[in-house]
Amino acid sequence: MPASSFSIEKVGEIAIVIPSPQAEKMPEDLMLQATHLILEPLDRMKPTGLIFDLSGVDYVGSLFLGFLLRCHKRVKGHGCEVVISGPSQSARELLHITALDTLWPIYATRAEALNALGGD
Repeated sequence: MPASSFSIEKVGEIAIVIPSPQAEKMPEDLMLQATHLILEPLDRMKPTGLIFDLSGVDYVGSLFLGFLLRCHKRVKGHGCEVVISGPSQSARELLHITALDTLWPIYATRAEALNALGGD
């Protein structure tokens, strides 16, 4: 079920999207469902910052990158800054190869990402 593969937390005006380890194994149809389930609350929240906390996943593939990009595009529409925290070494390498590390600042921990976005 896509809903259990992701959770959203809110710290002040900052939203944190947390994929579970199951998210990296989701087939395309479920990933698209999950994207819609995440975008709805993000549209309502209109956060000033969005953190993708990748500390729970080891691998990110093209479907997952597509998910990140769709979320990024949606929240950028209302001026939200997007960052990544806690990526594994392989995720960090893929973000670098795809040049997405130039789009999203990467932080080692969620606390560092929150601090960078002005959260607590």
